[in-house]
Amino acid sequence: MTFLDQLRTAERQNGSLLCVGLDPEPAKFPEHLRGDASKIYDFCAAIVDATADLVNSFKPQIAYFAAHGAEAQLEKLMEHMRRTASQVPIILDAKRGDIGSTAEQYAKEAFERYGADAVTLSPFMGFDSVAPYLKYYGKGAFLLCRTSNPGGDDFQPQHLRDVPGQPRLYEHIAALAQGPWNLNGQLGLVVGATYPAEIERVRELAPTVPLLIPGVGAQGGDAVATVKAGWKSVNGETIAPIAVNSSRAILYASAGPDFASAARLEALRTREMLQNAASV
Repeated sequence: MTFLDQLRTAERQNGSLLCVGLDPEPAKFPEHLRGDASKIYDFCAAIVDATADLVNSFKPQIAYFAAHGAEAQLEKLMEHMRRTASQVPIILDAKRGDIGSTAEQYAKEAFERYGADAVTLSPFMGFDSVAPYLKYYGKGAFLLCRTSNPGGDDFQPQHLRDVPGQPRLYEHIAALAQGPWNLNGQLGLVVGATYPAEIERVRELAPTVPLLIPGVGAQGGDAVATVKAGWKSVNGETIAPIAVNSSRAILYASAGPDFASAARLEALRTREMLQNAASV
């Protein structure tokens, strides 16, 4: 199956629009693991096992592994997810953005070394920085479009949102992802949950591409507004899939030995909230 097929299948099988982000910080681990970077795999695998039937995707953030020299643990985790949660696609959150042979190496890292189903990319060096990833048929690539962080306004400031006759930056990226760049239907977009109006506009310009939506949970994004703006279906069939990411609120739901069961309860709560929004 292609990544898009995987995402839709996981949504249907698990009844979920939720993506769990795997951002392991040893300093925030439960007390019996706290501060021990050698336990990154153990912590993340426990979260995966507790939530695999509640999500439509997992999103490991590569920096949280690389900062601790834990790439081997990430490889082991990817293998674990493919083996025990094969129905759930894996989005490697790497935000790569380079050209030529360097981009080819990053693509090889994501899809061959780690075996990811999709990867996040920065599109700001143009199509030749994206093209190497599209050579991997069936794999997905999410382009940064309108991010949820406050610094997103540095390049897309509020006062430039409505310049007559000039598309906003995120609108231009959305149109490229829906159109000429999306050669094999492999592209998606990253749009922050803190900007529901922009999600709605992205959906107008890119009516079928999948959206990865961070910012729900600890960042305070409006989950209901997010789903209403981004997720679309016709006659019960999803035509515009979304993966609404929550990381810290689920990973660190408890500081005790019950951290995995607490993560499951928080994932259940978030999944239900998203599903209720989709049914309105």
